[in-house]
Amino acid sequence: MALLWGQQTTPGRGPKPSLTIADIVTNAIELADAEGLPAVSMRNVARRLGRTAMSLYTYVPGKGELLELMLDTVLGELPTHYERAGDAWRPAAEQCARDTWSLYQRHPWALDISSARALLGPHELARYEAQLRIFDDLGLSGVDMTRLVGLVDTFVRGAAAALAEASRAERATGLSDDAWWLARSPQLDDLVAPDAWPSRYPTIHRLSQTQAYDPDDWPGDDSTPYTVRLALDQFEFGLPRLLDGVEAFITTRRR
Repeated sequence: MALLWGQQTTPGRGPKPSLTIADIVTNAIELADAEGLPAVSMRNVARRLGRTAMSLYTYVPGKGELLELMLDTVLGELPTHYERAGDAWRPAAEQCARDTWSLYQRHPWALDISSARALLGPHELARYEAQLRIFDDLGLSGVDMTRLVGLVDTFVRGAAAALAEASRAERATGLSDDAWWLARSPQLDDLVAPDAWPSRYPTIHRLSQTQAYDPDDWPGDDSTPYTVRLALDQFEFGLPRLLDGVEAFITTRRR
């Protein structure tokens, strides 16, 4: 907690520290952005700084604390206020969701850090304050406000995790989406004869005869992997539908 809030004191004896905690965190974030969270270790971060791993423990007790510092630091990239014209909360809520979505695309490793427990860092709390204010003074109870913030946050995080997973699929398997399907199509034909699909899986078969699984209005272009386009579409389609539900809920509560 002291580290998150900048209250860590430097040793009173010995030579003047040649690094700052910010130096360490910045390098760790750059490493995670480039190579993913598994690449982040005290040893690897120290190597980037031209130091030994042991020297970093003077500043940060361990990897767990470093990860918390990294996450709270990138949360500082998010706005701490969203303008709301009177009761028009929806544009602010959508912008907040899209800002978080963009953050996860810049730093997908942040999704690999557990969100089960709050960091209670300054940037995380400032962000939460901004999220709550979007739904303030709308006739909602405090519980309603916290639930709505959690609902939108959970949707964005889940959609971002799906996009991150899709983006890693080719690197993880060594196969593009097209190559993956081509490798499995013959096996699937052996297991389920093509003429058996209409009777065994009638809905899947019917939709496959249309563009249900590859619509023209999907985000991205032909160079974008199929699974990535699917994840992008799920966010773009899902966010307005989610906010429709929130809007109906707020209307009911205000009555």
